[in-house]
Amino acid sequence: MQAELKRLHSPDVTDLNAFRPNGPFGFLLQAMVGPQGADGEEAFDVVVCTPEWLGSHMNGPIQPGRHFLLVRDYSYEAVEYYLRAFCVSCQGNTWPEVARRVGRIGKWEFEDYTEQPAA
Repeated sequence: MQAELKRLHSPDVTDLNAFRPNGPFGFLLQAMVGPQGADGEEAFDVVVCTPEWLGSHMNGPIQPGRHFLLVRDYSYEAVEYYLRAFCVSCQGNTWPEVARRVGRIGKWEFEDYTEQPAA
């Protein structure tokens, strides 16, 4: 089984294709990913930002880098190409196994989910 990037969405940027930031920036991008050739998608959240933006938003001298995609300049085509290629590299025997691999770049909506037994 292999991951497939189905679409990109941002609650912060109305039109990802037309977005032209002026100066340092950072925004939440949701990569909607599912099994290749199948219906269904799940969200993987990543902050797309410049190194300068990240530096200005650090809360202390150390900042973990998980779920950040650092870019020098914003290009929708470049970000989409990168994420599409990354998804193609994520393979496994089951969807949860594949999704955990995709989750290395963006926080999977089910990353910390544990099913609770019925009461």
